[in-house]
Amino acid sequence: MNRTLSRRAVLVAGGTLAVTAGSASGQKKYDVGVTDTEIKLGTTAPYSGPASTFGVYGQAMSAYFKMMNERGGINGRKIDLISLDDGYSPPKTVEQTRRLVERDEVFFIAGALGTAPNAAIQKYLNARKVPHVFLTAGGERFNDHKNYPYSIPLHPTFVNIGRVFAHYILGTRPDARIAVLYLNDDLGKDHLAGLRQGLGARAQSMIVQEVSHEITDPLVDSQVISLRASGADTLLQFTTPKFGAQIIRKVHDLDWKPLHIMAHTAASVGATLTPAGLDKSVGIISVQWFKDVSDPAWAQSPDMVEYLKFISTYMPGTPAQDPTPVFGYFNAAMMSRMLERCGDDLTRDNVLRQATSHTNVAGPMLLPGITINNSPTDYSAFQQLRLIRFDGTSFRPLGDLIDLRKSA
Repeated sequence: MNRTLSRRAVLVAGGTLAVTAGSASGQKKYDVGVTDTEIKLGTTAPYSGPASTFGVYGQAMSAYFKMMNERGGINGRKIDLISLDDGYSPPKTVEQTRRLVERDEVFFIAGALGTAPNAAIQKYLNARKVPHVFLTAGGERFNDHKNYPYSIPLHPTFVNIGRVFAHYILGTRPDARIAVLYLNDDLGKDHLAGLRQGLGARAQSMIVQEVSHEITDPLVDSQVISLRASGADTLLQFTTPKFGAQIIRKVHDLDWKPLHIMAHTAASVGATLTPAGLDKSVGIISVQWFKDVSDPAWAQSPDMVEYLKFISTYMPGTPAQDPTPVFGYFNAAMMSRMLERCGDDLTRDNVLRQATSHTNVAGPMLLPGITINNSPTDYSAFQQLRLIRFDGTSFRPLGDLIDLRKSA
């Protein structure tokens, strides 16, 4: 039975070393972390530190499995999710992940959050052949089945998102003078790489300045001032909510009026736009693949009704407009589906097979037309996205769904 402890260790419970229950056809097969009654999983999330606004992602995953346990678990087994705080610090992620694998003896690492944190544990988990399942990070490095077969992402790649932004700029503002402010890790660098790829030969002339920042920086005001001085009329920011809000406010204070494009990692009405000022955020463009909880168009859709009921029951007090819990909810739902498909073959090899065998799977809260597709030779699960623009109240669709295979 899961039990809530704290934001740093959301759900921690005891467990015993699982055993192989036989090899004959139809018999149960278990690896470490599994018994007849329990599946022990581990994960990390930033419950403290500079990216703590993403902590509700981890809380949503834990709450989802609590809901599943109250419904009888998965194939009769309760899910014991041990969710530890890593502060969005890669060294801390390594420390906590080693604890989960070596001390807590979890079955696998489930849905760990963040590009830099996941990059820090990728080699360790693959060397130990511990599945690194449905990690929420868009780094290109995670779609590498040859070198890192045990790391399976469940997120559009930042490179593809950067390409989408580039194609939009070329189609609407072909003479744009582009300024870029990006986080100095894979999140920022991969978005920037995709932007450059999408602009092609025109990247050198169209991008007039690029400035980076660190996740530990207190402010990015000086970077925004520098970018404005470049004469740019188009601003792209590839960063997180805290800095996203700062950038919006500073752009407004400088009376700078660029075409403003924001990575989805910061495009949260609740975490970014509201603190910055909704009036200051009008016109911001981003991308979307989930239904927007603030958009009344989805209010009566069955999965939205179910999601809002989940939030009110298991995460009371969470702002309904905050999209971050949607990621955790979706990830846990897909994890549950995958574990259900494993049946009684709860081995790490079977987890790897089931997690990389999705064909046109319509998960909860995905936009119509967007499905999950991956294979043992291509871990990239998302093939469609949609551009959105903020109208002062919520993000609205900007054009039709974009097929990433055609924009590559």
